[in-house]
Amino acid sequence: MFSVLMLFLLPFGGGIPAGVLLAQAKGIAWPATAGLYLLSDAVLALAFEPILRLLARACRRVPVLVRFGVAMKEAMARSAALFGGPGTGPMTLVLIAFGVDPMTGRTAALAAGHGFLVGWAFAIAGDLLYYAVIALTTLRLNASVRDPGLTVGMVLAGMILVPALIQAFRARRRSLPG
Repeated sequence: MFSVLMLFLLPFGGGIPAGVLLAQAKGIAWPATAGLYLLSDAVLALAFEPILRLLARACRRVPVLVRFGVAMKEAMARSAALFGGPGTGPMTLVLIAFGVDPMTGRTAALAAGHGFLVGWAFAIAGDLLYYAVIALTTLRLNASVRDPGLTVGMVLAGMILVPALIQAFRARRRSLPG
């Protein structure tokens, strides 16, 4: 189980397909695998929150970081607009974590005024949705491909290509005369 948790702690999405397939190979049931992923998110929250708080404090005091903080708030507003509209309500924050990563989701939640527990709850909810999509995709694809290495490669390629294709499609649709 520890090796699955270590894969889930990798700081990029590639740990999900590899961890899911390793858990399956070791006979770990899916609820336990999802629990390990949730545990990895809790570890992330405990490790990242002090860094986030230090950055937030510095962004209020150091002139260069004040400008950086303003730029971050503008970027968060653009992200919020992409994921659900002008507000930073709960669903928007969950979708930011789903679409980007839990640290960005937590940062957006902090910028919206949410504390540790509620902010991480939104971020982890979005990340668990992302985990579910990638885990199910990985298991279904591996049932057909039957090669874990190829499956992980295909899922990683999809994780990179699908968002890029969606952005290209949206850009093209916006550029068409309406």
